[in-house]
Amino acid sequence: MGFDGRVLANVSVLAAVVESGSFARAAVLLGITPSGVSRAVGRLESSVGVRLLERTTRSVKLTDEGRRFYEQINPLLAGIGDAITSAGDASNVVRGRLRVNVDSFFSRLMLAPQLERFLARYPEVTLDLVTRDQLGDLVSEGYDIAVRFGEPPSSSLVARKLLSTRTVTVASPSYIAKHGEPATPADLAQHACIQMRSPMTGEPLEWIYTRDGTQYQARPAGRLFVTDVATMLGACIAGAGIARFKKSGVRDALGRGELIELLPDYAGDSFSLYVLYPSRHLPAAKVRAFIDFIAESLEHDE
Repeated sequence: MGFDGRVLANVSVLAAVVESGSFARAAVLLGITPSGVSRAVGRLESSVGVRLLERTTRSVKLTDEGRRFYEQINPLLAGIGDAITSAGDASNVVRGRLRVNVDSFFSRLMLAPQLERFLARYPEVTLDLVTRDQLGDLVSEGYDIAVRFGEPPSSSLVARKLLSTRTVTVASPSYIAKHGEPATPADLAQHACIQMRSPMTGEPLEWIYTRDGTQYQARPAGRLFVTDVATMLGACIAGAGIARFKKSGVRDALGRGELIELLPDYAGDSFSLYVLYPSRHLPAAKVRAFIDFIAESLEHDE
């Protein structure tokens, strides 16, 4: 006999009769009439081809065949109940494997210092971070969340803005002591600049500034080109040249004096950070916890 949802419903009625000891009490438990209970048990007996219950005016008890049948299906019913409870817990209990798709800048400069706090707060979560340049397809690739700078794509994904940050131009105190500071974006042509290549085109990213409504495109000089933000940060702190970063990623280095902001009167590009996830409807507790944790961690960033 193939699976039929109506058979499962009838089995549940039989279980209610056995556990309560009568058709009347089973009817109260299930919210149906006693005759409805009787019809459901009769349909189940017709499906399996044997009589399952002995009915008298005073009692109801399982037949031998009914007892064997019930002993087999009762653990399955309990398993279904446990599965429902476990699935329900996912909306309230922060546990399980969480797959997060992040870009390298956010992952290395902003998220990595916070990971120990997140794991300590949620000891039943296993965090699987995947760093990649492209967003890809969250659903088909099995991601719970993505975190990305830039306007979110037009899709069915839910997008929550976490912060806005601007680009800053920085250098180490040792570089400035040796080479001085640029006064305008045009002066960058006379300095050693560490340039980031676009992961899409392989070309160096443009350095564009705005002041009093006027846009300036710098022509930075330099012999060091990178594709990794952590390498660029390490080289910049070591004095290899001037670099541009999203301010939220170098706030700590600026606060410690490892880097100094240059050209403060010339505004760099602004970027927004978004968290993306597949559905607004009943997101798992682990998803809500991660999003709230990131928002809390970034609360004082620009």
